[in-house]
Amino acid sequence: MAFDGIVTKSIVSELNNILIGARVNKIFQPNKTEIILSLYNNGNNYLLSINIHPENYRINLTKYSKKNPINAMNYCMLLRKYLTGFKISSIKSYDLERLVKIHFEGNNELHDNVSYTLIAEIMGRRSNIILLNNKNNIIDSLKHIITSSREVLPARPYEYPELFKISFLELENFDSFYKLVSSSSYDNISTCLSDTFIGFSITFVDNILQELCIENSTHDINDLKEIYEYITSLLNNLGTENVSFKKLSDKDFTIDFSKQNDLINYEIDEFYHEKESKDEFEIKKSHLLKIILSSLKKCSKKLENINHKLAECENMDKYRLYGELLTANLYKFKNVYETPSEIELENYYDNNNLVKIKLDTTCSIQKNMEKFFKKYNKLKNTLSVVTDQKKEAELELKYIESIIYSLDSVDSLEDLKEIHDEFIENVSIKKVSYKNLKVSNLKEKNEEIHLNKYDINGFDVYVGKNNKQNDYLTLHFAQKNDLWFHVQAFHGCHVVLKTNGKEPDEDTIFKCALLAKQNSKASLDKNVSVDFTYIKYVRKAPGQKLGMVNYTNYKTIIL
Repeated sequence: MAFDGIVTKSIVSELNNILIGARVNKIFQPNKTEIILSLYNNGNNYLLSINIHPENYRINLTKYSKKNPINAMNYCMLLRKYLTGFKISSIKSYDLERLVKIHFEGNNELHDNVSYTLIAEIMGRRSNIILLNNKNNIIDSLKHIITSSREVLPARPYEYPELFKISFLELENFDSFYKLVSSSSYDNISTCLSDTFIGFSITFVDNILQELCIENSTHDINDLKEIYEYITSLLNNLGTENVSFKKLSDKDFTIDFSKQNDLINYEIDEFYHEKESKDEFEIKKSHLLKIILSSLKKCSKKLENINHKLAECENMDKYRLYGELLTANLYKFKNVYETPSEIELENYYDNNNLVKIKLDTTCSIQKNMEKFFKKYNKLKNTLSVVTDQKKEAELELKYIESIIYSLDSVDSLEDLKEIHDEFIENVSIKKVSYKNLKVSNLKEKNEEIHLNKYDINGFDVYVGKNNKQNDYLTLHFAQKNDLWFHVQAFHGCHVVLKTNGKEPDEDTIFKCALLAKQNSKASLDKNVSVDFTYIKYVRKAPGQKLGMVNYTNYKTIIL
């Protein structure tokens, strides 16, 4: 991530044009790493975000408000106490380092004119937000730090972080620059400049080399002079419309020459908003998948135990036979209280072939006989119960697998919440929720379910993205003469072609079937069977899970 000294300098240049004289209305702390100042200046409201997240550290104006905790955090309360109602008198950056000083002036409770300084150290894992009084002493900081070289604690004097690099701004001319670079032991220019000068990231230098079409390994004096002049010109144009934000990828950006479409502050705000939304989505998706897989594992284990019990039940008739043979031959035992460990009896169900029966010598013959009948009756009852349990477990296992399929294709937090709600409402486990993803109920009266809509040859075609949407689409949204499509023997989305009284042609039906295949687990397979029928032939049996239906009178297309 390239929130380097160049970006910081650009941000501060714009903030000086906008926020000088701005009054602090409110202060928020939506999470442990971010402070947001609500500011008013020249008839406009602004939100200034200072974020010290170890990966998404930055300072910039933002258009996105965030939900705040019910009870404000301690540092937020401290900033409110000292800064609310104060005005920004200056905003400065420290050389090309990622350090910003915001100076506030105003009157305290005694109506004395006082000043405070808020320092944003935007330095990766070492980032911090520090409030100073007018004597340069620390009032408090978001993070307390104690190291061998520096202490950031209340009542301590503030000390700037140690800088081990050279300031490009202090170079007298190109000769000074060339002397430093040419004498270095680095093999490439990017690493050399980023390790030598304050505020230069490898991303920033790589972009310059690409713009100038210069090899990274060059040491040619003319190439180095071009680089020097490019950087000098860029620094001189910071804060003007000649430079702007340049997005290099979803994870990287820099500042470069081009005409501005918007303030760099807001371009960076949009970049991080998208990144944080994507990161949040991936974290929550991963967490939900972990919970669902845990439930799948439990359900599989349950089915395994049921199959084990069913295997035991396969031998239940053997125990009934043993009991009957003992009953029929009880007269043969002279002393029914002396029990041998094993006996052989004629099986009158099998041409009187001999059957060996192992007995419990601690019990009488009569008791052994009763135990065999008892075990037979127990297994008989077990068979009846576990047969039903197996059907339920298989349905639940199939249903959980369908949720996993839906989760694989989800691409937004809204869809993720739908799957989360569906899961906890329909799977036989304790309700679960995870951080920052609350349970919502899509069955509320005014709740709208958003379906994917396509136009195929003038017909409206709808696709459900998860079991809840499939259920709603097929059983509530579609009309009886609409056509319904689904892949055969695979998990997939329901596809509904709205006929509106018209008869679709073969091409339209083929494309709808193809859409059903593309939105299924068999999307990459060959010779996939896709069934289609009218909605009036699609039914949901009582007790069936969401998205599961039975259908008749269907036709099949092989794709």
